[in-house]
Amino acid sequence: MDRINKSRAGSSADLSKQFLLAMPGMVAGNLANTVIYLCEHNEHGALGLVINRPTDLTVGNLLERIDVDLSLEIGPVQETPVFFGGPVQTDRGFVLHAPVGDYSSSIRLGELALTTSRDVLQELAQGRGPAQILITLGYAGWGAGQLESEMAQNAWLNLSASNEILFNIPPEQRYEATLAQLGINSAMLAGEAGHA
Repeated sequence: MDRINKSRAGSSADLSKQFLLAMPGMVAGNLANTVIYLCEHNEHGALGLVINRPTDLTVGNLLERIDVDLSLEIGPVQETPVFFGGPVQTDRGFVLHAPVGDYSSSIRLGELALTTSRDVLQELAQGRGPAQILITLGYAGWGAGQLESEMAQNAWLNLSASNEILFNIPPEQRYEATLAQLGINSAMLAGEAGHA
């Protein structure tokens, strides 16, 4: 348990580029049982992407919907699912990718980037896009101090993000795989916060 408590300590610190795991019984609605990659966290709030909720929409379907011509070179990425990224701006696409590349509207996140401009999708459609991608519709957002308050209530567990989990682990296994980094599984988690 020390590993869990240490990862929660310092909730006022910058949690950017970390995973947030929704604690059972503490986070309700469409963010229950989610793993979120936190892209930005500062005094103004936080923005993250749910990485374990694939939708029925594929990358190929999305590219067709926005009238981007698909090249034959797009290959298997065409069948990759588009994810529910969170309840905010669900009509807008967010592309988390590596390598970073040079796109017109990107935020660099270390070796990753978050891009919202159409140019990354156009390159992807031509088979020239980033090697690793995770595309979402919408994002999870918190106002100033809101995430810190939820962390203090034990609603979220935070730990270092892993590109292996982001891009290589099947979506339905990402929650357990993230917990496994701490040496625990979901059966070990209580459904409500304890009070002494």
